[in-house]
Amino acid sequence: MVSFTKLFTTGLLATSALAIPVAKPVTVEVQKRNSTLTSKRGAAYNDISTVSPLSSAGTVSWAYNWAMSLSGSLPSNVDYVPMLWGAKDFGGWVTAIETALSSGSNYILGFNEPDMTSQADMSASQAASYYKTYITPYSGKAKLISPAVTSSTTSGLGLSWFKEFMSDCSSCGISGLAVHWYGNTADEFKSFVTQAASTASSYGLSELWVTEFALNSDAGGVADAATTASFLETVIPWLDANTNVTRYSYFMCADNYLLTNNALNQAGQAYTS
Repeated sequence: MVSFTKLFTTGLLATSALAIPVAKPVTVEVQKRNSTLTSKRGAAYNDISTVSPLSSAGTVSWAYNWAMSLSGSLPSNVDYVPMLWGAKDFGGWVTAIETALSSGSNYILGFNEPDMTSQADMSASQAASYYKTYITPYSGKAKLISPAVTSSTTSGLGLSWFKEFMSDCSSCGISGLAVHWYGNTADEFKSFVTQAASTASSYGLSELWVTEFALNSDAGGVADAATTASFLETVIPWLDANTNVTRYSYFMCADNYLLTNNALNQAGQAYTS
């Protein structure tokens, strides 16, 4: 297994996901899911064993790992959502996604930050072509979520990139928009999510997923637990009450983030309470 490296590129911190997924072998893993989803809250993980401390609180109902296969077993009350991260995974995609769907996955996530050169790195037209080839064929077998774009306001990035993508992918069978956010305040976050919800609605998309979000200061690990907890205590009730938001996951389910020594820390407790 190849370890992942976090990319801290100057000027991109507020808009880049910074999570390079661990390279996963394609394996046939059948883990039937029988959970009844009652929460929007999810766990974004690289190490599957870290999901249990979050799920034990009973408020996390789904998980993803920037990859197309589980690489282990999730708690029985947590659904797995596979992602086609980018071009590097095309070769193993069909086997992996058929396994995920037969195991009970009901959604497919699109590419990870294709608007960023440090991530999936695709033009909007390239992404649309790839989406039609690799993801659209599963429309009807699962709900399809768009590529996850950054919160960058630069032309050609973020929601601007998404709009270009949709001009070529209006018939791709997409049900929802996925976005990421890195910023400094709860008000900034709410403003961006509101804008993203409006964008999704303008394309007739019924779902908005915030699949990765965090304070800039926490991108490399929680810098100040009290600050993070305060932020989460503000935005989590807002997300839960926001009918435009279908699912969300904080960055991330890992030691020095929402966990300390594989137990919920102050930030993790705020996220799961």
